Amino acid sequence: MASNHIAQGLRLLKSPNVNRLFVAYLVTYTGTAMAPIAMAFGVLELTGSAADAAFVIAAPTAAAIVVLLLGGVIADRTSRQRVIVLAELTAMAAQCTIAWLFLSGNATVPLLTLGMLVNGMAMALHAPAAMGMITQLVPKAELQSTNALLGIARNSAFAGGAALGGVLVATLGAGFTLLIDGLSFGLSALLILSLRPVAQEKTEPQSVLQDLRLGWREFTRHTWLWAMVLQFSLIVAAGEAVFGLLGPAVSRNHMGGATDWGFIASAHGIGTLLGGLIGMQLRPRHPMYVATFCVLFFALVPLALAVPLTVALVAIAAVITGLTGQIFGVFWYTTLQQKVPANMLSRVAAYDHLGSIALAPLGIVIFGMLYETLGHRSTLLIAAALVIVPTLLVLTVRDVRQMTLDYESDNIEQTSSPTKDAP
Repeated sequence: MASNHIAQGLRLLKSPNVNRLFVAYLVTYTGTAMAPIAMAFGVLELTGSAADAAFVIAAPTAAAIVVLLLGGVIADRTSRQRVIVLAELTAMAAQCTIAWLFLSGNATVPLLTLGMLVNGMAMALHAPAAMGMITQLVPKAELQSTNALLGIARNSAFAGGAALGGVLVATLGAGFTLLIDGLSFGLSALLILSLRPVAQEKTEPQSVLQDLRLGWREFTRHTWLWAMVLQFSLIVAAGEAVFGLLGPAVSRNHMGGATDWGFIASAHGIGTLLGGLIGMQLRPRHPMYVATFCVLFFALVPLALAVPLTVALVAIAAVITGLTGQIFGVFWYTTLQQKVPANMLSRVAAYDHLGSIALAPLGIVIFGMLYETLGHRSTLLIAAALVIVPTLLVLTVRDVRQMTLDYESDNIEQTSSPTKDAP
């Protein structure tokens, strides 16, 4: 009889390390989801300009692209736990300052942009460090279930945070919403501070450039890794455009407006929760092959919107997209954590994040222009093609098709004192 990996995975929530990290993810990503909504409405109320709002909202991604690689080096050289705490406290300071600007009547677009740039830098410090620290908290055999649980926390927080942000902005205003957002990062920092990871495996630090070269060498050494990051540079660009721009536009012009799009977005969130549970249970022999096959289903939402189908059918497509996307994420993170040496993991994760998001801002701009010139149907078909074509190409990569994982090892690979890296 097959093991009930879901029940085993849920029991991990009794572990203090996993439980506190799960709550920290809920808290910090809820705040992260609230911020764009509060900023958008805050800037629109301030200037009335959608262009100003877009400029401010895009600032964190731009800053993250610049800082990500340095963040990976710092995390591998020092303490990932301390880096995450610093990132959370920096985000708290930035968001609370922005909140004060709104509440005091001193907000201007340049000052808000500066605050969001600082917030983006904090995000860039957080992401690579978080990827590596998970391997210091649980044995290898529990990585898959832990990644699934954290994915559930992250996606639940994004879905709930967006809804909560809308309610708070409507009732309390942008300033108080951003203040709550800022304080949430402080709570997350306290939770991360309370974790007790095993000691971090480190190599003798060299120059920053040499550390980056070593990270790049490790990144490019794995064919499956660089091929799939290249694939996702296109997929993320298309996906950000579909869910951030094209979907709402089609919903407004050809469906029932914001209510319908909210229903579709909620359906996507439900799919991610189901995918997290399924991701705990599955133990495929070739996980990257299964994960890459799941990516093909990302094309369902743009294809459904291109018609457009009824809102119920688009919502079903969104459920499937969320489900398969979460399964992909579970196997992606687990494979990365198993196949990349522990002392290089944050640097390699930084190259992964950078490659995946690098084209996202440009993608939104380009798809916005295509929507105006070609119309919704052709634009959404192009978005679907940017999912399907690179994914089919990646499925031809031998390393992707044949890679295996060790699901049974019980060891945390880092050694030494369990409290060495505690701040």
